[in-house]
Amino acid sequence: MEKFFAAIRNMFQVPDLRRRIGFTLGLLAIYRLGAHVTAPGINKDQLARVWGDVGNTLLGVLDLFSGGNFQTISVFALGVTPYITASIILQLMTTVFSQLKKLQEEGEAGRQKINQYTRYLTVVLAGFQTSIVARWLQANGVGEPGWGFLLTTVITLTTGTIFVMWLGEQITERGIGNGISLLIFSGIVIGLPSGLGQVATRLRGGVAMEVIGVLALCVVLVLLIAFIVFVEQARRKVPISYAKRHVGRQLVGGQQTVMPLKINMAGVIPVIFASSMLAFPQTILQFIQYDPAAPESWRSRVHLFFQSFHGGDPYYELFFLSLIVIFTFFYITIIFNVEEVADNLRKHGGFIPGIRPGRNTAEFLNTILTRLTTVGAIYLALVSLAPQIMLSGFNVGRLPFVGGRLEDFFSNTPGLGWIPSGMGYKFYFGGTSLLILVGVAMDTVAQVEAQLVMRNYEGFLGSGSRLRGRRT
Repeated sequence: MEKFFAAIRNMFQVPDLRRRIGFTLGLLAIYRLGAHVTAPGINKDQLARVWGDVGNTLLGVLDLFSGGNFQTISVFALGVTPYITASIILQLMTTVFSQLKKLQEEGEAGRQKINQYTRYLTVVLAGFQTSIVARWLQANGVGEPGWGFLLTTVITLTTGTIFVMWLGEQITERGIGNGISLLIFSGIVIGLPSGLGQVATRLRGGVAMEVIGVLALCVVLVLLIAFIVFVEQARRKVPISYAKRHVGRQLVGGQQTVMPLKINMAGVIPVIFASSMLAFPQTILQFIQYDPAAPESWRSRVHLFFQSFHGGDPYYELFFLSLIVIFTFFYITIIFNVEEVADNLRKHGGFIPGIRPGRNTAEFLNTILTRLTTVGAIYLALVSLAPQIMLSGFNVGRLPFVGGRLEDFFSNTPGLGWIPSGMGYKFYFGGTSLLILVGVAMDTVAQVEAQLVMRNYEGFLGSGSRLRGRRT
């Protein structure tokens, strides 16, 4: 702890680092200030009533990444969601369009051009999404009818999204850490006091089983955080050798290095995709009404099915885990092309000892990547599922054959009643939130430590260790 506090003091002794940290905190404060500025023409009371019915839909996922801004329809209601969507779309399009692929390979100039395209696409997506949000607000009586409210909401929310995107870029360039990630991080962190308040309320109740449940939740969270840190820093080091070659009159090469491959190369993207996909049924449920006069109609059947298809349902969890695995493999095949990596190694005179350059190298890397991706997908599934089961429970009654007996057993056994119904806490402690919080914190601390080490200061872990972020 003494080294940690010494590193904190050193952070503010370096003028450039102190300025960067102050700049970052200032822009984050502006972002949080905008969360309290509600868009014009919003009926707050009606919005609170409507939100009680749609909190578990796709809108709830959107609210998580906007830091609670969408729940209040502030000027930053969409947060960085359109920018993230645009970035993912451009990243996927580079594998389809050769021109974008060439831009990506042109270095800094190409990266700036792709960033410009990303900004343009962000504006288009924000305008489209805000128009849907405005219509939804009018349909639920939250906004005033007419074109005036529609145009005002679209302009206000789109402008807010562009401003948030600018804040993120400014933090990345002139502050410390990745700006967009830090904006999401601050939005999740701001909800933690409310979750901690729920925990404190349970503890003050004095019920023995409630206290045991809270302690069990805390232990699981601590173990999960340690597990996330361990896996996010894990690397599979592939040895790379470079042959000696003449460049002009100089003999270069003959170096030995490694290619570090992460276990969780996909990050939190597969979990976000899976959560968004499974939020669609609850969104559809808002448009399909149950008809008591015709309980056997298709509308009533679909309504009843989707009504039980949520967190804690065995079929929901099965689909959730399957989608995480599928999206993990899909996303990694997009961001890591083994044939391209093998070709680049061959062009620069690099090779893996014992493996022939070219196709054999690509097959060797593909085998390693498949194994790492399998482990990474299981890791993401475990981290996402464990908190969700504790928070939402596991509806064992829906299991075939033994569901009824298991539900009676857990419900009638002291200390196990939370298993079918969950602990009733909000989503702040969910697996997606933990992955984002821990990952962004690791990246930011790694950048701060790099700045300290560069100026001959000890980092957070002392002179003998380096804390690695997710990208190093």
